[in-house]
Amino acid sequence: MPSPHTARTRKPPFDPAQAVAYLSARDTKLAKLMEKAGPFTLRLAGTQSPFEALTEAIVYQQLHGKAAATIHRRLLEGFHPVCGIGNHPSPQHLLDCPNEQLRAAGLSHNKALALRDLAAKTLDGTVPTLAQIRRMRDEDIIEHLTQVRGIGKWTVEMMLMFRLGRPDVLPTDDYAVRKGFALTFLGMKPTDKITPKDLPKKDIIEKRAKKWQPYRSVASWYMWRACDLAAGKITQPK
Repeated sequence: MPSPHTARTRKPPFDPAQAVAYLSARDTKLAKLMEKAGPFTLRLAGTQSPFEALTEAIVYQQLHGKAAATIHRRLLEGFHPVCGIGNHPSPQHLLDCPNEQLRAAGLSHNKALALRDLAAKTLDGTVPTLAQIRRMRDEDIIEHLTQVRGIGKWTVEMMLMFRLGRPDVLPTDDYAVRKGFALTFLGMKPTDKITPKDLPKKDIIEKRAKKWQPYRSVASWYMWRACDLAAGKITQPK
């Protein structure tokens, strides 16, 4: 599960206790998992514009957190002379900078191209502003943002959950969500060796998740917790 990369966090825009109570009443197996895993403690990363959040998401793709954080810091520091310390570069700043500056920060060629495409699509309005995106449906946000090079549906779903706090996101392509579902609902044991064929298909998850609406984000978060329980990362309450 992705974790917010920014220091300041805030509460979700919905009532977690209400969501947990609703899900517990609708799905007894999920209720048992939630009891074992403990309270819903998701915190949202500090408010960022879609451009800033997606810049960070592109940098972090396919990298370990520490390495990605270093590259992201170097990227922002490279723009200090033009936008000042503590300020995020604008899309125009990113378009105007030389390739050598992006490569010096540690970005791959493909990620540099993705960032430039993000900047261009922010300027032409394909990427909405934060004010616009808050008024948009999840499906419309996904449709807009996946037009950016290097941004897939999963990346946008993580933004919806961890940046915007949308309550009804179901990331069925997420490996840990699929594994957590198998552990919780399909009888998979923590000691079982997992192969791709053991993981549930999208339609299986979606069928059960109908009863989780409108809080599928919360249920998905608990699928990640199921993986943590299986790995011994969560101590169950006595």
